[in-house]
Amino acid sequence: MSKIKIAIQKSGRLNEDSVKILKDCGISIDNGIDQLKAETRNFPMEVMFLRNGDIPKYLRDGVVDIAIIGENVLIEKGKDIAIAEKLNFSKCKVSLAVPKDFNYNSIEDLQGKKIATSYPNTVTEYLDAKGIKADLHQISGSVEIAPNIGLADAICDIVSSGSTLFKNNLKEVEVMLTSEAVLAVSPKISEDNKKILEKLQFRIKSVLKARNSKYVLLNAPNEKIEDIVKILPGMRSPTVLPLAEEGWSSIHTVIDQDKFWDIIDELKAEGAEGILVCPIEKMVL
Repeated sequence: MSKIKIAIQKSGRLNEDSVKILKDCGISIDNGIDQLKAETRNFPMEVMFLRNGDIPKYLRDGVVDIAIIGENVLIEKGKDIAIAEKLNFSKCKVSLAVPKDFNYNSIEDLQGKKIATSYPNTVTEYLDAKGIKADLHQISGSVEIAPNIGLADAICDIVSSGSTLFKNNLKEVEVMLTSEAVLAVSPKISEDNKKILEKLQFRIKSVLKARNSKYVLLNAPNEKIEDIVKILPGMRSPTVLPLAEEGWSSIHTVIDQDKFWDIIDELKAEGAEGILVCPIEKMVL
């Protein structure tokens, strides 16, 4: 039986988030400490734990069929590689930063400056679009120390919370792009493995929809049901069930997380009581 080969980052936050979404999709990975290759017990899949920066080449060459990878890495090293799904986790920015005492007003202030980065293609493309010429120093690892040791005037790096910049006395001045984890696909994936990919995507979509939704139960007087139902977005329409207490009903629905608090406020204003909010494990549409 054919098995789809998936690459995920071998360590770090993206590794943890990748393993979690596969687990939430019902896929159990049999891997030990420092193991670079693992089997799955209940899905036709083989998992390879690789360096993030190497994954685009493995996808391009067909060594792996799919990968969970940061979109920023594909922009830098794999623009030719197709994205099957955006995964809504491991979000970050790729930004330009300068020392806090740098008198920065606009991108023009980087004209002719030295910039240290692990993303030379991304920086070059961004600066070219702005008409800026700079001296790029490609380094890996601790890019943020470059200004402090006199190697560069500015840096380009991943920014999540901004704490690393703060610790190194740097300030973010330009957000070049935003990124999140994506499911990328090799151009050499076989027809058999495309079918397995479809099954995996179906599971991923169900998990992501559940993560972004809340199941809401509430009680309401019957005369308010029509007004409350108008507020609720619902999957199709909310479920309305009579309560033991005459004149009252229980209403069940699903609300998108990003609209949640605004809708709750409206429901309370319309007389909803006993509002219960539950997480959703899976949401199969």
